[in-house]
Amino acid sequence: MDENERKAREYLASAAKHPKGGFFRSLFSGGSDGTEERVALYERAANCFKMAHKWQEAGDAFVQAAELSASNKSQLDAATHYVNASVAYRKTDPNRAITCLTRAADIYIEMGRFTIAAKHHMTIAEIYEQDLANEAEACKHYERAADFYKGEESNSSARKCMLKVAHFYATSGQFEKAARIFEEAGVSSMDNKLLRYGAKEYLMKAVICDMNYDIVKGHNTLEKFEQDYPMFADSRECTLLKAIDEALSSENLETYTAAVKEYDSVTRLEPWMTEMLLKLKKALSNEEDIT
Repeated sequence: MDENERKAREYLASAAKHPKGGFFRSLFSGGSDGTEERVALYERAANCFKMAHKWQEAGDAFVQAAELSASNKSQLDAATHYVNASVAYRKTDPNRAITCLTRAADIYIEMGRFTIAAKHHMTIAEIYEQDLANEAEACKHYERAADFYKGEESNSSARKCMLKVAHFYATSGQFEKAARIFEEAGVSSMDNKLLRYGAKEYLMKAVICDMNYDIVKGHNTLEKFEQDYPMFADSRECTLLKAIDEALSSENLETYTAAVKEYDSVTRLEPWMTEMLLKLKKALSNEEDIT
């Protein structure tokens, strides 16, 4: 047995043997009922398990510390231990990690610390997205995080979350919802000198999403952006969109393919955009989209 694991199990045994709290024990021990000492033992055990790479056991010990802290009305400590448990669990059991983060987020919500709660919902979303490949649940938690960030005027963080939501909406075929989120991000970025450069990407994505469910809507959105934002009208993104718009209107697959290839040769398209453009190409060539 690893030395760190041996120490961890000794701490667990000590915590289990440690006298439980009670009124008379508290009365005769200067106000301490032993709960804090047991919490400390579970925390030490958890850290030793971490050093031994025993992630499940580390998570279990942190949960014990969290539950004892909660029973002792130490809500902030409980939340911290739940977060630590989630970090350990994520390496072996992502669902347990989510459970612990949810408990931590709920505690912070009760305390009115919404920015921290938002951060934890973002992490939950990332676990669903990266570890469990569950985009639907990831989307829910990115949206919830965005709501909390908006309430705290953390607009940059809220926008980051909503852009993730927009990408998920688009890949699941909810193009109109995705388009409006991208449009909002693009318009708000155009109004901010520090964010203006990135606005072209968001406006481009809004048009592509509109084109994927309604070619006329996509054309109208593109015209509106051209008229409202000269900086966008002069961009390579707008040039590509106009070529795509023309190809879709004339049902010219060669023009479409050439325009995308030319753009990609200078500015590499991200995988998500490639997927969206492929959907449009399939519609143009009357291929069945089975994705």
